[in-house]
Amino acid sequence: MLSVSQYRNVFLEYLDKKIINKEPANLYEPITYILQLGGKRLRPVLVLMSADIFDSSYKKALDAALAIEVFHNFSLVHDDIMDDAPLRRGKQTVHERWDINTGILSGDAMLINAYQLFENYEGENFKELAKLFTKTAIQVCEGQQYDIDFAGREDVRIEDYLKMIEYKTAVLVGASLQMGAIIAETSSVNKQAIYEFGRLLGIAFQLQDDYLDAFGDPETFGKQVGGDIIENKKTFLYLTAIQKAAKGEARQLEDLYSIQPEDATGKIESVKHIFEKSGAALLTKEEIKKFTNQAFLSLDKMDLDENKKKILKNFGEALMNRTV
Repeated sequence: MLSVSQYRNVFLEYLDKKIINKEPANLYEPITYILQLGGKRLRPVLVLMSADIFDSSYKKALDAALAIEVFHNFSLVHDDIMDDAPLRRGKQTVHERWDINTGILSGDAMLINAYQLFENYEGENFKELAKLFTKTAIQVCEGQQYDIDFAGREDVRIEDYLKMIEYKTAVLVGASLQMGAIIAETSSVNKQAIYEFGRLLGIAFQLQDDYLDAFGDPETFGKQVGGDIIENKKTFLYLTAIQKAAKGEARQLEDLYSIQPEDATGKIESVKHIFEKSGAALLTKEEIKKFTNQAFLSLDKMDLDENKKKILKNFGEALMNRTV
């Protein structure tokens, strides 16, 4: 087994080998650009780690890891167009650097490239990987649509939000781990258990992201703290605060989420105060812990050496204790 940073480095070396600039330049240069912008590379690392965990070589999983990363970045290109976002990881988004049409077309090519990478697997492995990828890809699209729909709805429930983040974020984490298990040709019980571990950890990961967006350290978080508040996003924090706050504070919170002042500093601080006073901040942390613990229970279902279960548990704990 390698460390997370070693898996990441192995993947980045493979990515560099696979990136080839070809014609037409305006189709392929944006793909190279977004893939080289950085990021945690969490999903491809999970593919490689899972293959290793189940006694295969991580090298066999490199194409699946690349497929997951290409797909993830395809979704970011299209998300940025829908959100009209100017920046991604501190750099111009693809549609800003080129144009919207180029962003759409390059994103489409990335989705096709992701499918192509599975052609490097044969027989039952190819069938399982393609089936899982297709199911996951459509769920991610459904999650994105839920997210868009929520912006114009006043009746979003906490369970609606949890379903949205499960589809938009968590299923891809689960699929990444299951792909490694498929390539390792482990048992169906192990494949399902590692998927559930990733799915539940993915929900906790997104809730942690929501929490850090409001209460993270600006020095380490890597994004503007309060971004979700500025954009009036109905996160778990917001929905819980609306439910738990006194009537007057709930109305104030709704009013704050109906405005977009040029200087949002006051708005951010007022919203955070309500999040804390209503207990929403504490309840969010408890929810993160709940989903993390449920993920760890999935490890008990695996026919796996205890030391390897410990590696997965340590990874999950590190993910939940992050500040970025």
